[in-house]
Amino acid sequence: MTARTLPLFPLPVVLFPGVALPLHIFEPRYRRLLADCLAGDRRFGLIFLPESAAEHELPRGQVGCVAHVESAETLPDGRSNIIVAGEERFAMEALVDSTLPYHVARVTEYVDIPEPASALEPLAASVRELFARVARAARVLTDDRSPVPELPAEPALLAYRIASLIDTTVEMRYRLLTARSATARLQEIAALLTAAVDQLERRAVVHQHAKQNGRGPGAAPGAAL
Repeated sequence: MTARTLPLFPLPVVLFPGVALPLHIFEPRYRRLLADCLAGDRRFGLIFLPESAAEHELPRGQVGCVAHVESAETLPDGRSNIIVAGEERFAMEALVDSTLPYHVARVTEYVDIPEPASALEPLAASVRELFARVARAARVLTDDRSPVPELPAEPALLAYRIASLIDTTVEMRYRLLTARSATARLQEIAALLTAAVDQLERRAVVHQHAKQNGRGPGAAPGAAL
């Protein structure tokens, strides 16, 4: 694998390929990183740093995601609000010596093992349906009329997008980021959605009945989903 250097931004968050993430830039060293990125190819590496870990202790092989700066708003005091889009994953080989105030790392590509589409597509279809059921039930419970979020067509990106939309731990998100099997990622998301969907749908039906407050016949279970 070919190694390259990449400006590095360690944070206790996970950026997924194909997913957008808002960030607030306030430290002087990362203001400089942002300025350098905007003057160049607009890319840096966002790497997961656990809350209790020190930046210089990031282990070899720690996985991150290339962030492309999609938009940047500079505030009067020099801070910035930016939106980045996740691109390809990478594995950190080592931090390199640099005169820059932010970290620079030598990284290599980090890719999935090949898997046949014939195996991925049925699983992806099942996960899409599970997510749609969960999203519809959640919208009934919160009286939210917005449409269900769109999902990527590519099965390899599907688990990432769903994980960015649901309430899960940062540890699970990092586990998904490091998984080199799209099947394994989809199976983990499917298990999470399956564990939640029936209870959410039952609560949604109860919520809908309660809203009617005796003013008409009850909706059939699942009718609003």
